Amino acid sequence: MTEVSEQSGARLSRRGVERLDLLLLTVEALDLNGGEAMLWTSHQMGLQAQFPNRVELWKRRCHNPLRRTTRREQLNPVDAESLICLVCAMAERLYPMLHQLLSSREPAQLTHERWTLLKERLGDLIEERMNLRRGAVVHLLNHDSDGPLHRQLINTLALCAGPGGIDRLRATLLDPTP
Repeated sequence: MTEVSEQSGARLSRRGVERLDLLLLTVEALDLNGGEAMLWTSHQMGLQAQFPNRVELWKRRCHNPLRRTTRREQLNPVDAESLICLVCAMAERLYPMLHQLLSSREPAQLTHERWTLLKERLGDLIEERMNLRRGAVVHLLNHDSDGPLHRQLINTLALCAGPGGIDRLRATLLDPTP
């Protein structure tokens, strides 16, 4: 059972909340049953108080101002810490897939197909859930780029898997630099 406390006392900035939600969307893009897997994982971690059902999980994620439906108040630090723990647990669960995406030993064609599939799934989720009138969302959907954002998201997930991952992710999300 995982105890989640207000570790740093610091609230996530708007940018930190956006990045956290993008990581959760990336997890969903990697795992076809990502929403259910997140709920199941949160219950395995003892986070039923924060996420008793998928609606409560959705409400916490709606603090991202880029979403179609957004909540105005700031994300509670305890809820933010719970989401950080959840992202790290999901990254650990998906680590073999993350490793395949980042591995240079995989055949180039297979790696390209995996990245293309990830970009398509993530793009579909962003189009479905984000406010398409926002410039930042349009930038996320820009298909002209070679996917540095996608690679950054996968790298972040890979780095937050394993021991110390929660601290690394928290530090990344609290970092004010872009």
